[in-house]
Amino acid sequence: MIPRRLMLAMTFAAVATRVSAQSEGGIPAKLYKTPDCGCCDGYARYLRRNGFAVESVASHDLPLIKKQYRVPEKLEGCHTTVVGEYVIEGHVPIEPVKKLLAERPSIRGISLPGMPEGSPGMTGRKTEPFVIYVIDDSGNEVYARV
Repeated sequence: MIPRRLMLAMTFAAVATRVSAQSEGGIPAKLYKTPDCGCCDGYARYLRRNGFAVESVASHDLPLIKKQYRVPEKLEGCHTTVVGEYVIEGHVPIEPVKKLLAERPSIRGISLPGMPEGSPGMTGRKTEPFVIYVIDDSGNEVYARV
């Protein structure tokens, strides 16, 4: 059983996150992440700096969320972000995200699988171009290289 104080703190944090995202303006985005993941929080900050109103949703059941949005296992990343009808999986740089939203192709979304060093929200240095994939049933089509 969760202590009442902890429950109130969790409720307040959830409401504050929603209010913050709404008051920031920008493109609404919902980022599903594990509760204490720092790189996910870094990616949320990155999106906010690039014009998104991000609501972070902590979950211990990310596999269920990835299944709900039909993200193939080989395309899974650290977190799942939903923007409109699209899924952005992992630490995708802003250029392909903006391209996706501008062109509005008939796909489920895009993914940067894994947790590549130097990607938005991650530490380390980028050592090669990031390959962004189309989220569909094949998971083989390249959407962008950045």
